[in-house]
Amino acid sequence: MNFQNTKTIPAGGHPTAPQTMRKSRVLEGRPYPLGATWDGLGVNFALFSANATKVELCLFDERGERELERIDLPEYTNEVWHGYLPDARPGTIYGYRVHGPYEPAAGHRFNPNKLLLDPYAKQIVGQITWNPALFGYQVETTNDLTFDNRDSAPFMMKARVIDQAFTWGRNRPLQTAWEKTVIYEAHVRGFTMRHPGVREDLRGTYAGLASQPALDYVRSLGITAIELLPIHTFVDDSYLTEKGLKNYWGYNTIGFFAPARRYAANPDFAFAEFKEMVGHLHDAGIEVILDVVYNHTAEGNELGPTLSFKGIDNASYYRLAPEPRYYINDTGTGNTVNLSHSRVLQLVGDSLRYWAQEMHVDGFRFDLATILAREPHGFDQDGRFMDACQQDPVLSQVKLIAEPWDCGPGGYQVGRFSPGWAEWNDRYRDTVRAYWKGEEGKLPDLASRLTASADLFNRRGRKPWSSVNFITAHDGFTLNDLVSYNDKHNEANGEGNRDGHSDNLSMNYGVEGPTDDPTIRELRFRHMRNMLATLLLSRGTPMLLGGDEFARTQAGNNNAYCQDNEISWLDWERIDPDQRCLAEFVQKLLAIRRALPMLRRGRFLTGEYDEELGVKDVTWLTPAGDEMTVEHWEDPNGRCMGVLLDGRAQETGVRRLGSDSTLLLILNAHDDVVPFTLPEAVGGRHWVRLIDTNRGQEDDELEEFEFEHVYKVTGRSLLLFILRPARQKGPQTDADRSFQHVVEAFETVVASPVAFPAGAASAPGGS
Repeated sequence: MNFQNTKTIPAGGHPTAPQTMRKSRVLEGRPYPLGATWDGLGVNFALFSANATKVELCLFDERGERELERIDLPEYTNEVWHGYLPDARPGTIYGYRVHGPYEPAAGHRFNPNKLLLDPYAKQIVGQITWNPALFGYQVETTNDLTFDNRDSAPFMMKARVIDQAFTWGRNRPLQTAWEKTVIYEAHVRGFTMRHPGVREDLRGTYAGLASQPALDYVRSLGITAIELLPIHTFVDDSYLTEKGLKNYWGYNTIGFFAPARRYAANPDFAFAEFKEMVGHLHDAGIEVILDVVYNHTAEGNELGPTLSFKGIDNASYYRLAPEPRYYINDTGTGNTVNLSHSRVLQLVGDSLRYWAQEMHVDGFRFDLATILAREPHGFDQDGRFMDACQQDPVLSQVKLIAEPWDCGPGGYQVGRFSPGWAEWNDRYRDTVRAYWKGEEGKLPDLASRLTASADLFNRRGRKPWSSVNFITAHDGFTLNDLVSYNDKHNEANGEGNRDGHSDNLSMNYGVEGPTDDPTIRELRFRHMRNMLATLLLSRGTPMLLGGDEFARTQAGNNNAYCQDNEISWLDWERIDPDQRCLAEFVQKLLAIRRALPMLRRGRFLTGEYDEELGVKDVTWLTPAGDEMTVEHWEDPNGRCMGVLLDGRAQETGVRRLGSDSTLLLILNAHDDVVPFTLPEAVGGRHWVRLIDTNRGQEDDELEEFEFEHVYKVTGRSLLLFILRPARQKGPQTDADRSFQHVVEAFETVVASPVAFPAGAASAPGGS
């Protein structure tokens, strides 16, 4: 490693004391709550460490540069070191030096020369400057058994005491029903960095995301929840900074309570700016879900820096190998947080409750969540962390989303999390990609994915929303690149294009990358419409990657984790007419989804005939309009089918006929036209076409088709029809009202186009 700003610190077993010291009053204080707590009169400091021998609280000047005082925390209660400073106030900048044995072979890495960040810090000032002094050992030797005497404080970020008072008014978490939830995955910085409608000084910030142009756009699409990539304070890895890159995605957390300063227009008030952003999003009817990383920290393995947990109590905070000098690395990042320890579990629970209660966040997506549910004996869906969330009166009421895999033993657990949890469903992603690419034998698996993956999730009373369906996410190709590149192009990452997945189930349709060929562009946009329509018309919870709705590109980079630049930022200023039309298509799909409860009911479909009600909830059809047989399902060349969703099917557990609209979905992944006979359906007089991905924006008219009409389904296209109810005498029925809601949804979309920024260009461009 190469480091800058190296300072020579006098040798010795203890850090060099500041030459001028204050002497503050200190009282015993309390062991709870952990962290630094301003009570209106003074500040209580409490730090857990089971194995420390002494803890020093270090106070700094208002710039966090000069150490003013070291105070021994006077009391030790239940493995918590604590003290109370009656003269301390909000704004006090501090850190800790923790004494104890430096015995890596025994799992202990105490080194009081290293200033440590409070795990409960609510605000963090400064940033890390990579320097050998940040390591507990003599990094030049690459031998972690050595001991380093250099003071890390000049190169270390610090904590600041805050007053958490904030006027929320009547703002509360929205608690949007899961069945109505549509998630939009976005990056705080990348979403507005190139947005011409956002004030330049607010671009890339919490305030920028809360600006009216950004809110208007997300709301106009019909999104109900925005899922933000990590905003907890994180570290730019030294190997990236040496290459002039940054940890753009943010999966390298060091502070689980403090919003990252880098995303604040005013870094000194990041916590208040974040709250204001949440308030504005809530006022717009949009929930806030945070992508959180509790599975590992930025301290890496035995050769990593000593920034916080490693120096506070390494043996408690991390899962150590049988030879405790080394770390269990189920995360692939060097270390694994030890949630089997009660105090570490408390840290995570306290953090989650803080964001839910104090910051009004509506939910969490847990990175590598299998690790959180892994006990020493292996993955346990009813383990400590899972039980803690289920029993907690706060956490049990927010949205909990698992990324249900990691690289540890038994790491793939899709569909096996506890009731109450939703999960990212990569089986959905891979099946839909493979089907529309034209791979053989995908109809049976596709049928499962379209109906909320009951084969994975229909157990223990879980609901269809448990499956978070997605085609793309931050990790991988964007939707545009999925149809524009056969291969990844990650050269900008500086790793020789060796990083990122090589098997992407992608297709370039004849040209690698952008093209002006109208035939290829038409195929690409139709393919994107197919996948977007599949996603937004499937049962389950849909998740859309920010920018996919207007075909943004990352130039073929499928691992842009370190690209804090135009590769990752959404380009609002070069959106051509085809891209605008794609966004309007997404808007229309979401309007249809809102208007048709049949697409988002809270019951799994069975395909079984209900003799009492005389209804089958779903019928799978051949192009001839007949019900599919085993022979059809097993045909490897089968690439076209219809899905008849009967609105009369049972809505809830109550035994009665439903009253929703009946729908017909047709999917054709063949290259050629397939004649499809529209079936007869009970309770209606003909079919009305809502979507035909071959028609694009020409499909604004609600054209009607008689039963038994043979519709020529274009190759590689998707259609959605709604049954027009039969005319009846008397008052309007529920089916009539449902049909009318769809008509009104179409009219609303036409009258209220997607709120693109006024400065966005409309010139033609390649996709």
